[in-house]
Amino acid sequence: MQRPPPPPPRISWCEPSTASKVTNDEGGWRPIHDQSPSQCEVAFEDLRPSRSPPPSPPSPAAVNRDQEALTPAPADDTANAVVNGISNMPIKEKIGRRQAIPILYTRGTHYEVGFDVGRTFSGIINSFLVQSGPLNDEFLPLYETEAGRRAYEDTLAAVKQHYPQYVQELQGTADGAKVPFHKLFLLHMDEITPNVAGRPANQGTNGCSTICVNHPGQELLGHTEDALAETLNHVYLVSAHITAPEPQGRWKVAEENFTALCYAGHLPGFCMGFNHHGLVFSVNIIKAARLAAGKTPRHFLARALLAADNFAAAQQVLRDEGCGSGDAISINMTFLDQEGDRMFHNAEVGPACGGDCRSELSILSCSPGEHIFHTNKYLRLNIGEVGGAIVSSSDARHATQESQPAPTTMQDVVRLLGDQSHPEHTIFREAGDDDFVKTVTVGIFDCVNRTWSLYTDNPKTHDPIVVLPLLVKKPSK
Repeated sequence: MQRPPPPPPRISWCEPSTASKVTNDEGGWRPIHDQSPSQCEVAFEDLRPSRSPPPSPPSPAAVNRDQEALTPAPADDTANAVVNGISNMPIKEKIGRRQAIPILYTRGTHYEVGFDVGRTFSGIINSFLVQSGPLNDEFLPLYETEAGRRAYEDTLAAVKQHYPQYVQELQGTADGAKVPFHKLFLLHMDEITPNVAGRPANQGTNGCSTICVNHPGQELLGHTEDALAETLNHVYLVSAHITAPEPQGRWKVAEENFTALCYAGHLPGFCMGFNHHGLVFSVNIIKAARLAAGKTPRHFLARALLAADNFAAAQQVLRDEGCGSGDAISINMTFLDQEGDRMFHNAEVGPACGGDCRSELSILSCSPGEHIFHTNKYLRLNIGEVGGAIVSSSDARHATQESQPAPTTMQDVVRLLGDQSHPEHTIFREAGDDDFVKTVTVGIFDCVNRTWSLYTDNPKTHDPIVVLPLLVKKPSK
């Protein structure tokens, strides 16, 4: 007989708002500090579409019965857990680096697309939530404190005000995967919660490397998607066409069409991807020393970037006038159909702290005959950083790139992104089961041939697992 799941934690100092009937999310909870009502405080039922939601998946009990009948007994060395009532789900899978990236093609409203993502990838999402060290060891315990809940409520209110459609999308993912909304939102807040709660910064090296090459016939953006080791085998691709009955959010977007690599349970945009306006981009995290709650988390800025239709709009999203980013981020991008010569751009974004209401922003452009290499430290903005391993790793990766001939071809990009020559801080990260960080995917955008090659292993020794076309919206007549 399977042990039933534990009851949710009881929080005596904060009662649910009577306006909210949604049990998965925390959007209906009253703030724990005195705060006058504002337009940010919207119950989730007001954010959901008025049309009927997709059919509910089977009850956990029914799924559990089917699982018991169909699932073989686990091996002796496999740990198991009960997650949302589903038993026999492995917590730690020593299955190695899988040569697979699942992809979902979906169409609908923001909520419907999010629901389809959650329902389709529920197993991967549940597995990741169980294994995520930062979520379980840091974010969730802080969520039960006054400082952590204050940061959560303030940040959720800001996102509801400026990007309600992406809150709908994330709620859909939570509902489709049958996981609590607050767990997914805490992942999107990332290190904002521990930072504003005064916890020591994690100096880990979970960051990526990006190279942009701008030469005749060789216009390339290559990226290693590096993440904590538990993220390996917990990524997927989402190709979505989103339509809304009316323009949505602060930038009044009525239609989105994009393809993006996603971490399990995360909104699209935070890794790499492209949209039907021809925007191609990748993300490098940066660890600023001071972050801000009540601002736009960098995950939501990256999600909003997927709707940008030109370079000016992309800058507008990143500057986030009137609110500002709560965290630090670097974006590498180009537009396929821009006028004139090909230009690549690196945008460094700094958090809006100390009463600022817009992000700090620095843009470096890469003209024909040039290249850009960026990792996980500021190269131009004068903003305090956490330091430690993430900076020393960035310095080492920059030194590796500078020690090689200037990249001008696809072969050069492949060689660089697969480099493992440094004794400690390699560009392609894979050293065995005990890795703190791994390269989970490598992507190379070819802007001339309009393809996106994705690798699940070292590109120097493996062919891409898939090569996707970069599809651009046809201009209206």
